[in-house]
Amino acid sequence: MEERLRQLTLASPWMMAALRAARGLELTSWCIGAGAVRNLVWDALHQHSTPSALADIDLAYFNAADLSPARDAQLQARVTAALPQLSWEVTNQAAVHHWFEDYFGHAVTPLLSLEAAVASWPEYATAVGLCLRADDTIDVIAPYGLDDLFNCVVRRNPARVSLHTYRQRVAQKNYPARWPRVTILHE
Repeated sequence: MEERLRQLTLASPWMMAALRAARGLELTSWCIGAGAVRNLVWDALHQHSTPSALADIDLAYFNAADLSPARDAQLQARVTAALPQLSWEVTNQAAVHHWFEDYFGHAVTPLLSLEAAVASWPEYATAVGLCLRADDTIDVIAPYGLDDLFNCVVRRNPARVSLHTYRQRVAQKNYPARWPRVTILHE
C-alpha cells in the first residue's frame, strides 16, 4: 500500500507542489499529513476529478531546539510565499504539549519525535505523513499502517483524542457527504 500511496502522490499536481514547497524549508524532520493525505487517497478511491477542499495543508515538523511559536509563524510565512494558493498550518510537534491543554482541555506529555507525533493524530486514517526527499523519493510515515486509509475507515486513535472530541470531529467533517464509501466507527 505504501507504493500505491507514493504513486497517487506522484500523480497529484497539488500534492507534489505542496511537498516541494515544504521541502524548500530545508527542515530536518518534517511531513505533510493528516487531511491532505486522506483527501488525496479518498478522492482517488472515489474517482473524484477535482481535489476535495482542505481547510489547510498540515505541515508538521520536529525541532526540540526551538519551541517558539514565532518559528512556526516564520516557516508558515515562507511556505505560503512559495505556494500562496494553498492554506498552510505549520506546527512544531515538539511544542504541542505547550498549547494542547488550552486548546483541547487536557494536558499531554511532550512528543519525542515526528513519528511519535504522527502516531498521536486523531484518526488512524489520518495518522499518515509524507516527506519528499532531496532525491525526490517519498517517505511514508504510517505508524498504524495504511489499511484504514485505503479502506475509507474513520476510527478513533485513542492515543490523544477523547471519544467526545472524536465524535465532534466526525460530526463536523461529515465525511459521507463527499466520500459515500466511508465507514465511521463510533466506538
